[in-house]
Amino acid sequence: MKLILDASWRAAAYCLHPRVIALSLLPLALMAILALGLNYFFWEQALASINAWLLSSDWLMRGIGWLESMGLGGLKAAIAPLILIVAITPVLVVVSLLFVAFMMTPAMVKLVALRRFAQLERKRGAGMVSSVLWSLAVTAVALLALLISIPLWFIPPLVLLIPPLIWGWLTYRVMVFDTLAEHASSEERKQIMREHRMPLLGIGVVSGYLGAAPALLWASGVLFLVLAPILIVVAIWIYTLVFAFSSLWFAHYCLAALERIRSDNLKQNEPSAGMKYAPSAPELIVDVQPKPVLPALENKL
Repeated sequence: MKLILDASWRAAAYCLHPRVIALSLLPLALMAILALGLNYFFWEQALASINAWLLSSDWLMRGIGWLESMGLGGLKAAIAPLILIVAITPVLVVVSLLFVAFMMTPAMVKLVALRRFAQLERKRGAGMVSSVLWSLAVTAVALLALLISIPLWFIPPLVLLIPPLIWGWLTYRVMVFDTLAEHASSEERKQIMREHRMPLLGIGVVSGYLGAAPALLWASGVLFLVLAPILIVVAIWIYTLVFAFSSLWFAHYCLAALERIRSDNLKQNEPSAGMKYAPSAPELIVDVQPKPVLPALENKL
C-alpha cells in the first residue's frame, strides 16, 4: 500500500511538469491539423454527398419540410455540415488519442527514469514488436470477456463492477509490459506481474474509473449542443491528462518495484556479514639459526 500511495502522489506532481502539459495539449493540436486537412481536401465533396443523400430520403425531406413550416427553414443549410461534423469528430478524437497514447507511455517512462531511476540498468527484455503483439493479445482477451459478461450488465450492481474490472485488468497488463519493456528482463517483468498482481490491478481499475470522467462531458455536449465544441475540447484534454497520470503512476510503481527486486537479489547473493572463518592452522616455526660451537671444539681448532 505504501508503494501505491508513494507512486500516486509522485504521478500527480509530475502532471505539472511542462513536458507532461505539452503532451496533454498534443491531441488538440493534432485534431486542429487533421480538421484543416480534411476541410481543405474533402469538405466540399463530403457535403455534396450528404446533400444528395438527404434529397434521396423521403422521411428526411418531410422533416425538413416540417422545419420550414415552423419558420426554421434557415436550418436546412446547416443540416449537412452538422451531420458531417458529428460523423467526423469521433474519428478525429480516436486517431489523435491513439497517436498520443502511442507516444505518451514511452515519454512518461523516460521522464520518470531520468529524474528518479537514472542508475537503473536497462536490460531491454521486450521490443516494439513484442509490445504490439502483447497489446493485441490482451485486448482480444478483454473484448472477449466484455462480450461474455454483457448479460451480467443488466444487474445494476454488477454493471458498475465488471466493465471497470475488465478494463482495469487490460490497463495494467498493457501498461506494465510497456513500462518495463526497456528496463526489465523478461524474468523480472514476470516476477513483478506475479508478486504485485493485486496492487497493479487496483491501479488499473482506479485509472479506468478516472478515464470515465470525460464521458460526463461528452454526455453534456450531447445535451447542450451549443457548448458541444468547447466541452469536446475540454473532455479530450482531461482524458489525455488522465492517461498521462495513469502512465506516470504505473511508471513510478513498476520501476520502484524493479529497483527493490534487484536490491533484494543483490543482498541475497552477497556473503553474510556475520560469517566467521576458522583460523588457519598454526605454522610450524623452525629455528634455522646456527647453534654456537662447543668451546672445547673451538679450542681444538
